[in-house]
Amino acid sequence: MLQSTTIKFLKDLQNNNNKPWFDEHRNIYKAVKADLQLTVGKLIPAIAAFDEPIGSLQVKDCTFRINRDVRFSKNKSPYKNNMAAYFSRGGKKASVAGYYFHCEPGKSYAAGGFYSPMPAELAKVRQEIDYNFDEWKKIIDNKNFKKYFTKGVEGLESLQRPPKGYDENNPAIYYLKMKHFIVSKPFTDAELQNKSLVKDVAKVFETIKPMIDFLNRAVE
Repeated sequence: MLQSTTIKFLKDLQNNNNKPWFDEHRNIYKAVKADLQLTVGKLIPAIAAFDEPIGSLQVKDCTFRINRDVRFSKNKSPYKNNMAAYFSRGGKKASVAGYYFHCEPGKSYAAGGFYSPMPAELAKVRQEIDYNFDEWKKIIDNKNFKKYFTKGVEGLESLQRPPKGYDENNPAIYYLKMKHFIVSKPFTDAELQNKSLVKDVAKVFETIKPMIDFLNRAVE
């Protein structure tokens, strides 16, 4: 579970996203950071129970800095309004499919899949879906999968036309046009503070596991 002080700090940060305020509340941030790290530290073995390679990760391999890189952004707010962690067999920097936990007041969720694969990896995923579409459909049409992920697989952004080498009439064309392959389940602020949070998030991740395996098989 996450502490109520963690949720409150992130809410306050949304309204005070500037360095003077952050510096004044840095001690609170340190406690908030430790709170998230504690949860991530519990999630690692919980995920490893069904995805063994995750067990070799350290907390620092999964968590992201709260500082934003504003060099190429019009938004110059120095801090993210969220705290997050990514669990994959190569850690947060690996270009492979994995599991993602996002903590942001009113916008928290547990998700998984492959976000923004490089062109060569994207081509491999598309080919895998094309060659094994029946297997792909069996995964995403699973009753439990659909119960958790009511929006289905989200491309977040998709091509207007079929990718090169594929026909518009391909049965898998909806997925072949995708640039990302993500599923997610929202969590309320109250659910973040539930004692069963780690168990609940791990259950969502376990449901995503067959999709993760499919995507990683394509690129690895």
